[in-house]
Amino acid sequence: MNGAHNVVRPLATSGRSIDAKIVHRPKNYPIDGRTVVVNPNLTPAFAGESPGDRIPAFSSTILTGTRVEEAESVLLFQVNPEIGTADGTDRAAGATGVSGIVDEPGWSMLGDLLAEAGGDGAGAGDPGPGLPFPRECPLWRGPQDDIGLMEFDPALALGRPASPGGARTFRVKVNLWFAPAGTDCFIHDRHDFIEIHSQIYGFGRMQKFTAQDHSALYEDLLMSPGQTTPTPFCRMGPGGTFVYPWHQYRADTDCVWLAVEYHAVTP
Repeated sequence: MNGAHNVVRPLATSGRSIDAKIVHRPKNYPIDGRTVVVNPNLTPAFAGESPGDRIPAFSSTILTGTRVEEAESVLLFQVNPEIGTADGTDRAAGATGVSGIVDEPGWSMLGDLLAEAGGDGAGAGDPGPGLPFPRECPLWRGPQDDIGLMEFDPALALGRPASPGGARTFRVKVNLWFAPAGTDCFIHDRHDFIEIHSQIYGFGRMQKFTAQDHSALYEDLLMSPGQTTPTPFCRMGPGGTFVYPWHQYRADTDCVWLAVEYHAVTP
């Protein structure tokens, strides 16, 4: 991009229901209309009207009628008014709702994807302890996008002291998920990447458990449109791995949320 500002690219998950794009090196980039703005970087994005307005690292907000003054990059999501507002409280007559997003190109049920990959769903298709993913679970994943490389010390990103190895290179991938109201999206504890989640439409929860059992709930983080999990759920493990508690997403209403994944690049 040669240092150019306001380089815009539609994301693969962009479609009729939700317009999705990434803007690299925004400079006074206008935000027209109600937009979930996600900052996937470890530096703040400066946005808004008052001096010092910012979107912190690994965070998001809803903006409208303003601008992104400066950032490394931002992810922008606008819900099509024909399906209603992101919080579902201001639907026009005849609005269809968000569930039709799963009929757009590139969307698949997670159970089908796992069957194709030969995994059990206990952790990113990796067989291991725990119950297997119930393939009939109504959880859909949209097409995934590679949005580039990022260098950072994962320990610092996870709120810990600097690691002896220092900064590592990560490949950053993003995609949307959908689940209908009342869906428990499976308690699991394994990923080989750092992840954060941003709520795009509806109301849900990110939950933590002491065991793979709903009665073992110990943290219930409510997610509303424009909110991102305040810190990644994982911690550093041996050999540069990432250790997760048992956790899941739960959809209280029909929900669409964003996953941002940071995959360590093997030297």
